[in-house]
Amino acid sequence: MYRVRFVLILTVALLIIACGGGAAQTAVIPSHKDSTSTPQKSVSHATQPPTNATKVSNTSMPRPTLAADEWKNLPIVPTVSDAVLEIYRHGLELGNDPNAFSKVGDCQTSTDFFLVGFDHPNQYGLGQEYAYLQSTIDYYEGSFSRQSLAVKDGFNVAAVLSPLRADPKKCNQGETPLACEIRLNHPSVVLISMETNFNQQSAEKYGTYMRQIVEYSISQGVIPIVGTKADNIEGNNSINAEIAAIANEYDIPLWNFWAAVHNLPNNGFDLSLDDGFHLSIGKSYYFDDPANMERAWPWRNLTALQALDAVRNGLNK
Repeated sequence: MYRVRFVLILTVALLIIACGGGAAQTAVIPSHKDSTSTPQKSVSHATQPPTNATKVSNTSMPRPTLAADEWKNLPIVPTVSDAVLEIYRHGLELGNDPNAFSKVGDCQTSTDFFLVGFDHPNQYGLGQEYAYLQSTIDYYEGSFSRQSLAVKDGFNVAAVLSPLRADPKKCNQGETPLACEIRLNHPSVVLISMETNFNQQSAEKYGTYMRQIVEYSISQGVIPIVGTKADNIEGNNSINAEIAAIANEYDIPLWNFWAAVHNLPNNGFDLSLDDGFHLSIGKSYYFDDPANMERAWPWRNLTALQALDAVRNGLNK
């Protein structure tokens, strides 16, 4: 019923870059008692005109814009708005699976370090503090380790909208990786995490493509959870500010990952590589070891799981 026309396919192809390689890393997570605070260890417009997809998510009064650095103080774990509930109900009408989510992302999303372990009971440890998250792990069983067709090393916000980057063996001709994944998995939620440096493009250009990702997801009755990134490769944090502005604009969940790792040693980045991009490595799925929680990858998994938990609970309250 809803359609979003994707443009600039040739431009998209030129904007694809590699993730920069490297192993995954580890991070620290807030407890369920205070899941909206930051860790205390040290601790633009789319190219398309407004579509019906936008209307699905924007039924409330216009929302105030965020101040320049306001995103830094936004909660790590999101809440569920009335707009999100409307998207979810529309998705159920379309036949989406309430027990399925999909990942949309690049090398830090495609790795086995990210969420995959939650589908293997012997590979994670919640500890007493985070035991409440087990119900969400059970609820989304199978999605954590699913190989999403909208995730690949080298993907960025442009790539997931380009039919040139879709898997030709699984996707229809002319279908984008994002559309292909949603068609095949019927998720109720997409977790969008794009850390890759956008080939020196502006935050406004990044936002143009991210809005198309968000609008297409909404048009399919799929809730977009958008995540900030730990790095500041662009030098002025403008991409995180843009991500937060989009979440605010569409009244959709924001997973503020930056806030979860910013106060970790070396801001959560690997000391040996020291490139300001690759996260510090730890036991990615074990949250009951204080020393481990000084690394960024445990926090990445924990806060992503907490974001899914918050959305699930908000939808089913």
